[in-house]
Amino acid sequence: MLSKTLRKTPKTIGFKLTFWYSAIFIVSASLLFLFVYIYLETTLVRKDHDETLSRARELGALYQSGGLSLFIKGVAASKKAPGKNKFFIRLASRDNRTLYIYLPYQWVGFNIRKLETLPPVNGKWIRIPDRYQRIALEVYAARLRDGRWLEVGQDTRERQRILAKFRGVATIIVLPLFLLGVLGGSFLSYRALYPIRNLIHTVHAVTEDMEALGKRVPDPRSGDELEELVTLFNQMLEKIDTLIRAMKNSLDNVAHDLRTPVTRLRCRAELALQAGEDTDEYRKAVEECLEESLIIQKLLDALMDISEAETGAMKLNLQPVRIDQVIRKVIEIYSFVAEEKGVEIKAERLPELSVVADPTRLGQALANLLDNAVKFTQEGGRVIVKAFQEDERAVIIVQDTGCGIPEEDLPRIWDRLYRGDQSRSKKGLGLGLSLVKAIITLHQGAIEVKSAPGKGTTFIISLPLGRTREALQNFNDTER
Repeated sequence: MLSKTLRKTPKTIGFKLTFWYSAIFIVSASLLFLFVYIYLETTLVRKDHDETLSRARELGALYQSGGLSLFIKGVAASKKAPGKNKFFIRLASRDNRTLYIYLPYQWVGFNIRKLETLPPVNGKWIRIPDRYQRIALEVYAARLRDGRWLEVGQDTRERQRILAKFRGVATIIVLPLFLLGVLGGSFLSYRALYPIRNLIHTVHAVTEDMEALGKRVPDPRSGDELEELVTLFNQMLEKIDTLIRAMKNSLDNVAHDLRTPVTRLRCRAELALQAGEDTDEYRKAVEECLEESLIIQKLLDALMDISEAETGAMKLNLQPVRIDQVIRKVIEIYSFVAEEKGVEIKAERLPELSVVADPTRLGQALANLLDNAVKFTQEGGRVIVKAFQEDERAVIIVQDTGCGIPEEDLPRIWDRLYRGDQSRSKKGLGLGLSLVKAIITLHQGAIEVKSAPGKGTTFIISLPLGRTREALQNFNDTER
């Protein structure tokens, strides 16, 4: 198990993030110290050379003005001057033979005689390493007016000491920085991948147990792409959970509600078979079986519509729709049924309001409300349909003077297959209002009911007016 984990670790995103962050951090720190070191070394070299050149110009001026005697006096005087007794000074003839030399004690380890074998070049530097190859003597050669050579130099001991001290300090600083880079990379990768680990944990839980669909990945609240990923994943789980629950509920409802018509269909078929060769009885049985099968088909269609609408799976043909035209079309369909029952259907206040909706589904919702209103309104009663704009919403009201709904039944009228006491005597599946609410909700609308026994019922639908053609286009693009 341990070996498998070790083999897997280098392939993980966390290891790669830690490695690359640490590598970039360490390389950056190393380059920074290298730049500082090179800059410091260059600065020290320039400083030493400037001091040597300044001393060479000073001694050259003494020689030009007073000759060799003044030159020697100047060198002797500088032995007591602080900062000037560190320079090596050599005066050579035209053929590079030593005429005068001043050698400070710290220069004893250098092979000074090598200068006589190296022909000097005016304005050039000569470098002579010590016997241990650790420090060097840097000598500047200048040609005097009479052809003689003046050589002035100093060793690199002080420069090397400063650079060695810097390297030591840098080593002490860089090593903890390397460790900090590794620890920082590990911490940042751990924090960055924390939502991913939660996501993996949740996926494992869901794949191992479908009952864990209710689990959600904790929101990292980081405001970045990972938070967006977690949000989208939780929304996906929510939608899957909703779909599965809707499927379970639909299956339960179908199994429950199909039992009665299927039982009636079977009983009627058995009775027909027991009737012998009575053709009329067979015909009657077939007609009743067809009627029951039609009820079953309507039930299944309604349940499927409700499930699709509630889960958002229903495909909507969204387009700009005139509400007044949809209402008038539905009223025209139900006017004959209402006339036969002696109920008046009246349209009031129908301005030219437009919403983005599916005209077929919106008409289906209004038809169910109008069907219920006519069905539960006594002869001589009225059904009023009106529409108007309120703020940024279109409001549709379907009001009847029927028997009303008891207060205790109001919260449950939206449930599937629920039928109150007063509706049990009427034909129906108990799915109409469930479908209405699902369709209206799918259109980002809302529906409410106000009713009291003996005083009629009022259904109020509100739909957003702000859904423009741009929203319609976005919706269609999403659907595709």
